[in-house]
Amino acid sequence: MVFEQFLKCVGAYVFCLYIIDSVWSVVELIKSYLMQYFNRGDGPLWEKYGQWAVVTGCTDGIGKYYALELAKKNINIVLVSRNPVKLQHVAQEIEKYGVKTKIIVADFSEGPKIYQHIEEELKGIDVGILVNNVGVANEYPMPLCEMPPSKVWEMVHVNVLAVSSMCRMLLPGMVARGRGAVVNMSSASEMQYMPLLSVYAASKVYTRSFTHAIREEYAPHGIYVQHLSPFFISTNMISNFSKRLMEGNLFVPDAEKYARSAVNLLGRVHNTTGFWIHGIMYTICKLAPEWVRMHLGNVLTYNFRREYMINNVTKLK
Repeated sequence: MVFEQFLKCVGAYVFCLYIIDSVWSVVELIKSYLMQYFNRGDGPLWEKYGQWAVVTGCTDGIGKYYALELAKKNINIVLVSRNPVKLQHVAQEIEKYGVKTKIIVADFSEGPKIYQHIEEELKGIDVGILVNNVGVANEYPMPLCEMPPSKVWEMVHVNVLAVSSMCRMLLPGMVARGRGAVVNMSSASEMQYMPLLSVYAASKVYTRSFTHAIREEYAPHGIYVQHLSPFFISTNMISNFSKRLMEGNLFVPDAEKYARSAVNLLGRVHNTTGFWIHGIMYTICKLAPEWVRMHLGNVLTYNFRREYMINNVTKLK
């Protein structure tokens, strides 16, 4: 009898937690995509955070269009990426909006040695906004033992070390000025374990945990820290996963459309997918237990892997 009462109490407790978590997910969804229309008195971003933004991984995809959207809001841009030619092209596009740019050539896959170079290049620039966008994904979904060791190291250096090191580098200046914003790009793959994308998904779990932690540490110092976790976006990163995804649709926006939406949410909400339909998808997915999400993720990545293999066999023939 006592044991039955105990089980009932445990069941009721778990059910309450589930309901609270589900309701909070809906509240966050509403805050993310509706409150921005009722909260327009914040002033321009450059007044709130500063006149310079650093954007990593900015020569194409989300990073490029995020930088362009910031430039439209009169913010000067420091572009950090590894391809000098592409950096010059993006800088020229940005300068059409009447703002300044600075280029820093840096390959984040090289690991710790590149950060001293970046820090030297940033001396004298009061960085108000840091956008940690640079990231590396699998060439195609694969089990861990199929991944070259060099790819494992590259993914850890770019997806984990870069976000940590750039925040460590630029947060002290923001704290000293009493203002600043950090935007860390994660992925909806953080929601569950992802077989065949094990290292990539785990690196995004790190990003989420790291972002939430430093937000609590630096909110009292006037620093705004945002966590972005989108689903699929039509960029070069997913080109090997699925040609259909590259074509885009209602659920898979292109990088320009996504960046426009995400920048509009800067300073308004701390945790968001950055795009309204992704917010609905995220909320619905969270209603399912983690083991269900993992199983569905496994089916998805297996199908992507099969599509990749079929396409490559066809090319070889």
